[in-house]
Amino acid sequence: MQLRYVYSELGQGLRRNLSMHIAVVLTLFVSLTLVGLGVVLNQQAARTADQWGSELQIAVFLCRERDDNPACTGEVTKPQKDAIQEVVEENPEVESYYFESKAEAFTKVKELYDEDFEGANAALKQDDLAESIWITLKDPDEYKGITSAVAGLDGVSKVQDQRNIVGPVLDSIDAMKWGAFLVAIFLVLAALLLVANTIRLAAFARRKEIGIMRLVGASTLYIALPFLLEALVTAMIGVGLAAGSLAAFMYFAVEQQFKNLLGFMPWVGWPEYLVAVLVVAIIGPLLTLLPTLALTRKYLKV
Repeated sequence: MQLRYVYSELGQGLRRNLSMHIAVVLTLFVSLTLVGLGVVLNQQAARTADQWGSELQIAVFLCRERDDNPACTGEVTKPQKDAIQEVVEENPEVESYYFESKAEAFTKVKELYDEDFEGANAALKQDDLAESIWITLKDPDEYKGITSAVAGLDGVSKVQDQRNIVGPVLDSIDAMKWGAFLVAIFLVLAALLLVANTIRLAAFARRKEIGIMRLVGASTLYIALPFLLEALVTAMIGVGLAAGSLAAFMYFAVEQQFKNLLGFMPWVGWPEYLVAVLVVAIIGPLLTLLPTLALTRKYLKV
């Protein structure tokens, strides 16, 4: 009987304030979509940095057989690599460094293009790639010393400043990410105000029933439960719509467009989408349940 009453009050509350609940759902939908988009873009920035290195990195590509650089007479030798390593270690601009072998570079390429490159007629083979040294700088503005120090060494094919490639990409991704988060914050505040108004109107519409329940000794939770269920229903609808819009973005934008137009970039996939949906699924109910718990005590006076 008690559960029947609670569900009856839930249905009546949703019908009485239908327009307000729709406004809350739509506001949650847009704000949670932007939050999820920010999470996806944050993971995209991390994948891009992992693949290409950060803006603090310089890549030193070593000579290989049949190298395009005329200064390279063949594959880099161990003494040459030792000499290059010594210069890198002694340079004050360097924070850290690591060697990347041909096998590691080939694995990266296969993951990036999602191909095996197997067989005699493969478009790319492991020996076609060069060994490299990835140098992390202490200061992104202090790089000329290490660049000039390694550029002319025997065994060095070319020195590539990752900021010229990764910098603009990461800046664009970060701008979109923070833009999505900032707009989401304003919409979250709007959602909280709508939730407060919805509770106030619902409490006013049920003031007689609430007064009777107080007189018969109904508990605080029992009186507030219909309001909490209303908040949960609106939150779950908003989460579902946000998850659907993020899925549409992943399929139509990332899968169908970005991966075809910018296939050289390591794009996020469905595992990253699930992470974003999980974040949205946690934030959505919190945005409605927490203010509902706080405001019911004020408006219901229980």
